[in-house]
Amino acid sequence: MIIDRRQLFPLLLLVCAALLPPATMAQEPKSGTMQGAGGGHQMSMRGDGHGGMSMEMMRADSHAPLGVMGADTMMKGMWMLSYRYMRMEMDGNLIGNDSVSPEQIVTTVPNRFFGLPGQPPTLRVVPTEMTTDMHMFGAMYAPTDRITLMAMFPYLDRSMDHVTFQGPAGTTRLGTFTTEASGLGDIKLMGLFRAWESGVHKVHFNAGLSLPTGSIDEEDGVLAPTGARPNLRLPYPMQLGSGTFDLMPGITYKGRSGDVGWGAQYMGTVRLGDNDEGYTLGDIHQISGWASYSFKPAYSVSLRGTAFTKDDIDSIDPQIVAPVQTADPDFQGGDRFDLGIGLNLAGQSGQWRGVRAAVEFILPVYQDLNGPQMEADWAITAGAKFMF
Repeated sequence: MIIDRRQLFPLLLLVCAALLPPATMAQEPKSGTMQGAGGGHQMSMRGDGHGGMSMEMMRADSHAPLGVMGADTMMKGMWMLSYRYMRMEMDGNLIGNDSVSPEQIVTTVPNRFFGLPGQPPTLRVVPTEMTTDMHMFGAMYAPTDRITLMAMFPYLDRSMDHVTFQGPAGTTRLGTFTTEASGLGDIKLMGLFRAWESGVHKVHFNAGLSLPTGSIDEEDGVLAPTGARPNLRLPYPMQLGSGTFDLMPGITYKGRSGDVGWGAQYMGTVRLGDNDEGYTLGDIHQISGWASYSFKPAYSVSLRGTAFTKDDIDSIDPQIVAPVQTADPDFQGGDRFDLGIGLNLAGQSGQWRGVRAAVEFILPVYQDLNGPQMEADWAITAGAKFMF
């Protein structure tokens, strides 16, 4: 396997996480005190006789916004079970950062498959709306104070609406159709390695591996420009997995002083080789930064900005051939910046101690997409965690 230069930084982070000696992390005392929010109040750094959770960990703002994965470490012996629901809506199409109509696409964008039997010179099918629902089940365990292990099991439900134009040319609309795909996505395993702590600042490395458990051969019925309704392999955005083992390297920083918290994270997805259909999804690099304010230990609000870049697909699935933009590997990458507003809740006593709930609403504010692609409209994530 040849490693692209873009993969060197993520791979270096993985190596650092694996080789980092325990001595590089500031040792936490087994017991002691620290200044609490607002100053003047002392709180335990370690277990306080209630399931090993410190008062610090019980604060709502001790966790990053819900949409940030792998941002929170735990103390030795602790478990956390979680459930997240995410819904993402896409509506309309962009070329670069310019909106384009279906009529513009089918009269100006070349069909890369032109010349093959039945393939017109321009695109003739255009996606208009897409909905993705994801149910993410997670589990975390800390075998030591320095290492937290996590596993994530996603279930995906995808739906995409299309409009088909009649014949090989022109702007006559033939009809609409919807394709659907659902099932298990790619399971993700990750280790969080505490690297450095000093006062209000904390840093840990993320070293993850995505397993190719999601399907890449989903099929459904379509409406062709001829009026036929064949059952075809669905294009790349409708598949449920990558089909490859993917590295997920990252680094996370968090800080908090009084009622104000902040943090930043880099997370990458680096594909390893081709999948069984002969192609490789594009690498993804994402940087998030956030700030939070806690009105009381039980609840906090957050604001997060996320920038990410995604590469186009390398090579092609020979079974994905259609006059639609989602079938073209060169129309899959681009850049985007999102803003997210979140609310975090944390039970403080009784049966609610160790139970957390959160929600985050995400709005894309900038998109620059390669070729015609669907425009992200909004997303929302809601979930709950149980620590013990």
